[in-house]
Amino acid sequence: MTQTQIISANGINIRYADEGIKNGPVVMMSHSLSAELGMWEPQVAALKNQFRIIRFDTRGHGGSSVPQGPYTLEMLADDAVGLMDALELDKVHWVGLSMGGMIGQTVALKAPSRLKSLTLADTSSGYPPEAVAGWEERIKAARQNGMGASLSATIDRWFSPGFVKAEPNIIASISQMIVSTPIEGYCGCGAAISRLNITPRLGEISAPTLVIVGEDDPGTPVDMSEIMAKGIPGAKLVILPVARHLSNLEDQAGFNQALQDFLAGVDNA
Repeated sequence: MTQTQIISANGINIRYADEGIKNGPVVMMSHSLSAELGMWEPQVAALKNQFRIIRFDTRGHGGSSVPQGPYTLEMLADDAVGLMDALELDKVHWVGLSMGGMIGQTVALKAPSRLKSLTLADTSSGYPPEAVAGWEERIKAARQNGMGASLSATIDRWFSPGFVKAEPNIIASISQMIVSTPIEGYCGCGAAISRLNITPRLGEISAPTLVIVGEDDPGTPVDMSEIMAKGIPGAKLVILPVARHLSNLEDQAGFNQALQDFLAGVDNA
């Protein structure tokens, strides 16, 4: 059972886990929408003997505070930097998937001195203007029908059918995260995601960057990762065959190897 703690940062309570080597380089992990810090278990297992690992629940998720929304990506980035300050962390290797990658890009622009590196997994730097209406529909549906109503569609976006069949325990765990997500947190963060518009500023990101994406990710497809990899100076792109949106769980070996190789290269540079 993961030991978690609560700390006050940026005016809210944030649940986090602090694992690995106490004085090692710090890896901070930021989860997707409708998840929580537990989605990073395979990465903690792979990295805990080399790094100090901080995982946390984003505002509105898991055991963190659920203020009334809507939220903004800048607000979520300020939460993350506030957590770094509260834990007295000068610089971190940021690892973010989906929403976590959007927050990471925002931190990279708002507080570049706080990042040693940036790993962007199954995420995007922008959506077309019409995406706002789509997100408004998802937010409306969540308020009317609850998180359980979209569970099947979410699992289908996040994992390939073969993985769903082969790994019922992982699917059960992630399903529980989804249905347990507070409605206000989902809607607040959904509003933030809907206004993602970082693409024009990708060239300003100075942190060494790894972009990882599942080849079959329907939510943030490969072309979105290619835009980030081309736009961020020196970024490296890794495409994981077969995997969908939660590639860190569907292709744990491939994801972990790419991440470990990248982090080793940054720390030895």
